[in-house]
Amino acid sequence: MPDNKNNDVINDILNQLDNEKKKTEAESEKLIEKAEEKAEEAVKKPAAPRPVVSHMASPLQREEAAPRPRTAQNEEKPAAEAPKRPAQRPPVSREAVPVRNSSAVKRNSAHHKKKKKKRRSRLPGVLILTVSIFAVSICLSMVIIAFGKDMLGIGKSDSTKLIIVPEGATTEQISELLHEEGIINSPKCFQMFTKLRKKADIYLPGEHFVSPNMAYETIIDTLTNEEKQEAKEAVTVTFREGINIFDAAQILEEEGVCKSGDFLFQFNSGGFGYRFENELPQTPNASKFADARMEGYLFPDTYTFTKEMEPEQVCQKIYFNFDQKMTDERLARMKELKLSLNDLIILASIVQKEAPNREDMDHVAGVFWNRLEKPEETAGKLQSDPTKNYAYDVIRPRLAVSNQEMLDAYDTYVCVGLPPGAICNPGLDAIDAVLAKMQTDDFYFVANIYTQETFFSKTNDEHEMKKAQVKADEQQYELEEEQRKEEEELAARAEEY
Repeated sequence: MPDNKNNDVINDILNQLDNEKKKTEAESEKLIEKAEEKAEEAVKKPAAPRPVVSHMASPLQREEAAPRPRTAQNEEKPAAEAPKRPAQRPPVSREAVPVRNSSAVKRNSAHHKKKKKKRRSRLPGVLILTVSIFAVSICLSMVIIAFGKDMLGIGKSDSTKLIIVPEGATTEQISELLHEEGIINSPKCFQMFTKLRKKADIYLPGEHFVSPNMAYETIIDTLTNEEKQEAKEAVTVTFREGINIFDAAQILEEEGVCKSGDFLFQFNSGGFGYRFENELPQTPNASKFADARMEGYLFPDTYTFTKEMEPEQVCQKIYFNFDQKMTDERLARMKELKLSLNDLIILASIVQKEAPNREDMDHVAGVFWNRLEKPEETAGKLQSDPTKNYAYDVIRPRLAVSNQEMLDAYDTYVCVGLPPGAICNPGLDAIDAVLAKMQTDDFYFVANIYTQETFFSKTNDEHEMKKAQVKADEQQYELEEEQRKEEEELAARAEEY
C-alpha cells in the first residue's frame, strides 16, 4: 500500500498549504496550475510499485535488505517466536515527485474557483451599497441645508406680508398660516423649532407684518412681542365710497401715515400675492391712466394705520381688505355673467357715482347693462357725466403731456362701452348692484342733484321730458335757496340795528 500512504501524506501537506494565506493571488493561481499539470501526468502514467531505498539508509536497514543464510538453528525456531520489529515507513527519496490523486485535484480546484467567484460576486454589491450610502448622505445634507436656510431666512424675499393672527392661535395654526402665506417652507420644522425653545409662546391676535427673509426667532418675536405693538401710535382713517386714489393718498399724508407719492407708487405697483390680483389683466390697456392703474381697488372702509408706516404695509392692509370682500360667491357670480374683475370694478365705479342708494344703484346698473348688451338704442355709449368729469377734472391736470386720446377713452359720451379704468373706488352696494343685473326695459335715467331722486325712461323722448322737468325743479330749488339766503341776510341786518 505504499501509493495510498504516499497520497495521504501528500494530501495532508496540500491541506496545510491550502489553509495558509498566500502572499498574492497571482502566485497562488500559478502554484495550483503547476500542481494540476503534474497530477494529470501522474494519473496518465502511474509508476510500478517498488521499494524505495534511500542512500542514507542505516546499516541495520541494509542488513535487512540482504538475504540471510538459513541454518538449522534458525530453522528450529518457529516463525512465531521471531522478534518483531515495528514496521518502518519507507523513506521518501528527495528526487521523488509528490503525486495528487484526481479527486483531490478536482476538490481543490473547485474550492479555489468557488472562492474566486465569491470574491467577484461581492464587488457589485459593495459598489451598490457605497453608491446608496453616498446618495442618502447627499439627500440628507440637502434637506438639512434647506431647513437651515428656511430657519434663518437665507436667500428669501424681503417683501413684507400681512398676517392676521386669530384669537388663541396655537403654534400649529400659526405654522400653517405662515406656510400658506409663503413665509416659511416647512410647518413641521417651525413647530420643532418652537419646541426646542422650551418657551410657551402666546401669539398676539390681530395684524402683523412679517417677511420670508425673517429668521424663525424673529417671526416668533414679531408675533408675540406686545411691547413693540404698544409702542406704535395708531391712526384711524376712513375712506368714503366713491373716493379716488389721489384724494385717499392726500388723506394718508395729512394724517402722518405716509407720503402720498410713495403710497401711489406702491399701490399701483401691486404684486402682493393676493388672490384677486390673479384676475387682473396681464397686459394693461394703453389708454389707461398709469398713475391710476389700481383705481377702484382701494376698498372704502375705516382702517387703522400707524404714524410713519411703511407705504408697502399700508397698501397691503387695503389689498387684504379688498381681497376679503371679493368672496367666492361674488367671483362665481362675476364669471357667470362673463365679466372680468376689471370690468366689474369699472362698471361699479360708474354706478357708485350715479346713484345715491342701493335701490337706485340696482336700477342704474340695469340701465347700463341694457346699453352694453343692446347697443342699437344708444350706439353702445353709456353717456355718464361722472366719467367725463373724471377725465377732465382728475386725469388732465396730472398729465405731463396733453393726451386727448386718453381723455376721450374715459369720456363715455365719446367712447363706446366701458372706459379703460375705474373712475372711483366703489363700495359693496355698487359692486353687488352690478352683479344683481336687474332686468329692466329702461335705457335712460336722470337724477335731481338736490333731492337725490332718480327718474328712469324707456325712450329718449320720455327721457328728454324728464330732463326738462328735473332741470326746472333744480332751477326752482336754486331760486328758493337764493331767496332764503336773502331773507336770512335781511333778518341778520335787522337784528344789528
